[in-house]
Amino acid sequence: MEKFLKKAGWTSVLTSIIFAIIGLIMIFFPDTTMKFISTILGAFFIIIGILKVISYFASKGNSTFFSNDIAWGLIAIVIGLVTIVYSNTIESIFRIMIGIWIIYSGFTRFTLSFRLKDVNTKLWAVVLTLAVLMVIGGLYVTFYPGALILTLGVIVLIYAIMDLIESFIFMKNMKDVV
Repeated sequence: MEKFLKKAGWTSVLTSIIFAIIGLIMIFFPDTTMKFISTILGAFFIIIGILKVISYFASKGNSTFFSNDIAWGLIAIVIGLVTIVYSNTIESIFRIMIGIWIIYSGFTRFTLSFRLKDVNTKLWAVVLTLAVLMVIGGLYVTFYPGALILTLGVIVLIYAIMDLIESFIFMKNMKDVV
């Protein structure tokens, strides 16, 4: 049992190191990371599309279900190509939509903070501060191209460090656990 747990502990350490490397890559190369993700996603759609088209021809178009395969296959191929070729545009649209949503949420918190102030609760200042931070964060996400990947990279790196610490604590105290 102890051998199994030790092996699991080292596997967790290795996984944490890989996540830390991925997080660092996302932090220092957000544009390249987004292009890579778009390429992988586009390739996935293209492969699915090709498989659907092959499925259609393998069935010789006999059944209604399989006749839809050619349409879905061609659509998936087009989506894959668009995702690869226009990766920056897709990332921008996605980033702007998320940024606008965060800004909207911040503005709704403004309203909530003033309502809380009207009912004489001291929490209104905290809610107002969070609202301001949300609007600033939303503006940051909207106008900074690498914001989403950079933020995700920081989160992945923090997770990796916490997991690495936990793994070493577990392995150090393994004899007490078993």
